[in-house]
Amino acid sequence: MTRVHVETSNRRPVSRSHIEIVERKGRGHPDTICDSIAEAVSVALCREYLGMAGHVLHHNIDKMLLVAGQSVPAFGGGRVDAPLRLVVGDRATTSWNGKPIPVWEVTEATIRNWIATNLRFVDPAKHVVLQNELCAGSAELTDIFQRERLVANDTSAAVGSAPYTETERLVLGAERYLNSADFKLRFPFVGEDIKVLGVREERQLRLTVAAAFVDRFIPNQKVYFDQKQAVCDELVCHLHPQLHDLDHVEAAINTLDDPDRGLGGVYLTVLGTSAEGADGGEVGRGNRVSGLISLSRPMSMEAAAGKNPVSHVGKIYNILAHEMAHRIVEAFDAILEANVWLCSQIGHPLAEPWTVSVELVLAPHAGVVDISGPVRALVVRELSQIQTLIDSLVRGEHAVC
Repeated sequence: MTRVHVETSNRRPVSRSHIEIVERKGRGHPDTICDSIAEAVSVALCREYLGMAGHVLHHNIDKMLLVAGQSVPAFGGGRVDAPLRLVVGDRATTSWNGKPIPVWEVTEATIRNWIATNLRFVDPAKHVVLQNELCAGSAELTDIFQRERLVANDTSAAVGSAPYTETERLVLGAERYLNSADFKLRFPFVGEDIKVLGVREERQLRLTVAAAFVDRFIPNQKVYFDQKQAVCDELVCHLHPQLHDLDHVEAAINTLDDPDRGLGGVYLTVLGTSAEGADGGEVGRGNRVSGLISLSRPMSMEAAAGKNPVSHVGKIYNILAHEMAHRIVEAFDAILEANVWLCSQIGHPLAEPWTVSVELVLAPHAGVVDISGPVRALVVRELSQIQTLIDSLVRGEHAVC
């Protein structure tokens, strides 16, 4: 039986701290591209494995590297001189009962479909080269999938926190708005590579946004700076009605720009992503499973994207800890904030973590004695339903970045 430790903290909730820093890497950021594609490939392989074997087979697609290409942006439209290179690595089962499984065919089709669907100006056949580095897994880790009761494939720790602060909601909402279909219809020159970093000082929030502008829509420097101001004004106008705890939000876009430096002083791209020539990407360097990089929170270094969803605690426990924290806060009015740590021991059942630790920030006059028992019961209940979570992960129903 797993021991569930519940303790309280005297610190103030993150939302009431003096300083809070939150980052969100958007859909076209090279790191998010890698995370999103790795997860899409894992889900597609799960579907293929279920069809052939009746259950998910060993795979981990969480070693993916995006090597930037080479481009020459220009006002009115530039060119791409060298394609992006996506290196797809780690492990996947390639046969079942003597029958080959088309792992690379599924992987390649999934990657090209994701790019075509999510990056408007990237032609997956013309602008991207794929490099296959997938290999077979070790015998012991592969054997885990043949056991009647699935066990943890690693000794690892995960952490989740709740609730979202207003700063976190605004940073997440800012990127999603700038990458929404409606926004792109009105501002088609804003590419998918958007990064939002928010710094809250007391009740004031300042956002710095990096947004890759697409050069074919920008005929000259004046239009660039006029459109940049229009986007900034639109974003602040969108966010301001959402302020509740905060008094003010302001935004600055592409702050490296310098009108005296011509093309060298503006953030122009040909394809709407810095991966075309400036910046590479890698799985695990971007958003956590919360969708954010919240530097005021405890965080795990584990990359959830692309890991198999039936035994890899680096995925399962990070998502479960995140969901547990939110359910704890939603269930008890006296809890202002919750952090949940889950630690596995390789070979032990997934539903029986090596240890569980819950840290609570309580409302004034609330007592841990009254609430610790119900919190432990909630944690035990969530662990008993871990198979339901795994099934939903297999279907790709949880965002991991």
